Amino acid sequence: MNRNQQPKIKVCGLTQLNQIHELISMETDFLGFIFYEKSPRYVLDRLSLEEISKISHPGKTGVFVNEAIKKITDIVKKAGLKLIQLHGDESEDFIIELKQKLHSDVTIIKVIRIGNNDNETRERIKYTLNSYCSMVNYFLFDTDGKAFGGTGKQFDWTLLNEFDIPLPYFLSGGISEKNIDNISLLNQKPFAVDINSKFELEPGDKDLEKIRKLYRKSPKGTI
Repeated sequence: MNRNQQPKIKVCGLTQLNQIHELISMETDFLGFIFYEKSPRYVLDRLSLEEISKISHPGKTGVFVNEAIKKITDIVKKAGLKLIQLHGDESEDFIIELKQKLHSDVTIIKVIRIGNNDNETRERIKYTLNSYCSMVNYFLFDTDGKAFGGTGKQFDWTLLNEFDIPLPYFLSGGISEKNIDNISLLNQKPFAVDINSKFELEPGDKDLEKIRKLYRKSPKGTI
């Protein structure tokens, strides 16, 4: 299978410039920066907006959780972000207003957090897929948790086979070297995989050797 048929890779929770530049040299597709103050990977504890703005990469992604629109737009502008990942409970009206205040080339990812494999979860997924598909560019499926991501836990990926996902999507939530091959069980393959806590030495400190091993699994760093 060639690179174009493989999921792209997003490394999230970045906090160290040397690691970021190494990931760029490895042709990582998306670089994730968390702007949620309660996260142990809160990027502004380690890097300034100016430092982030100087990182030249088309996949610079800012992760926000129930943040004010003005703060999001200010950070996007000052950090030079290309994508926004909305990881909270942002409403349709919120996203409509946000899009009006963003430059048209900024891409929006809406996260769908999945906990229990029950009917209530199914209904929520179905509602979000139908209601948000016309206003965002991608979906991202992640494991639900108190910390809004970075749980290190995997949800039941086969649940996604019950839905016709109308947009390309990122797959997240406890992705590791051990379970990543299970993507083959999905009817609709992810546009990208989002790796984080299973490829760290500690929060925000990436295990670059483990990431290199992932990239070596197939040509040119794909899985």
